Amino acid sequence: MAQSISWVRLAVAVRGRSSLGFNYSIYHGGGGGGGGDVVKCCCCWSSSSERRDDKQYLKLEEEVLMDQCEMSTFKSSGPGGQHRNKRESAVRLKHLPTGIIAQAVEDRSQHKNRASALARLRTLLALKVRNEIHDLDNYTPPPELLLILPLKSTIRGSDVGPQIGPNNPKFALGMQALLDLIFALNASVGDAANYLGLSTGALSRLILSDHSLRMAVNELRASKGMKPLK
Repeated sequence: MAQSISWVRLAVAVRGRSSLGFNYSIYHGGGGGGGGDVVKCCCCWSSSSERRDDKQYLKLEEEVLMDQCEMSTFKSSGPGGQHRNKRESAVRLKHLPTGIIAQAVEDRSQHKNRASALARLRTLLALKVRNEIHDLDNYTPPPELLLILPLKSTIRGSDVGPQIGPNNPKFALGMQALLDLIFALNASVGDAANYLGLSTGALSRLILSDHSLRMAVNELRASKGMKPLK
C-alpha cells in the first residue's frame, strides 16, 4: 500500500545548467514524513510552445503560459486515505522553453490542482530564469520591483501604491526583477540596495521575508564565495 504523505513536493527540473547554477525543491504543506509521492502517470497531452528570447514568461496571460507547457495528470497518495485522488486529479506542468516542472497533488479537483501548479510554475520561473541587465549605469527599476520595495525606499514614489508581500500574485514579478539586479551585481546586496534607495539592512530584511527568495540569493552568494544572508 502506498504510504500517505502530509506534504507536497514541488520538484524543479531544468534542462542543462541553471542560470543561477543551482537546483532545489520547494515543499508546501504541513507535516513531515520521509516518504514521497507515489505517482502513476495516466494521461498526457501537450501543446506547441513558442520559444521567447526575452524570457518575460511571467507577464504572459494564464492560457498563453499554459500553451507553453506540457501537462500530465496522475494519481498520487496523500492525506485522505481511500477518498483522495481515486481519479487522475494531480497535475504536473512542464514549461517547454525552460524545462522547469511544477506540480500540485493536494486537492481532489484537477481544476484546482492545475491552478496551484501554474502559480508554483510562475514562482519557479521567477527564481530560475534571469533577464540580463545590459546597462547598469542607466538602470531604472521596473514598476513590478518598486511594488515589493519597503516604503522607506528613496526611489519609490508615492504613486507606486502600498508595498506588496509574498502572498500577492504580483510578488513573483518583483522577485524576478530583484534577482535579475542582484545577479547583474555579482550577488552584492549592498550594491543592489544602493540602486534601490535602501540600506543594506532594509534590502536584506526584504530578501529574508520570503524563504524561496532567500534561498535563491544565498545560493548565488555561495557560488561567488560570499557569506549567506541570515
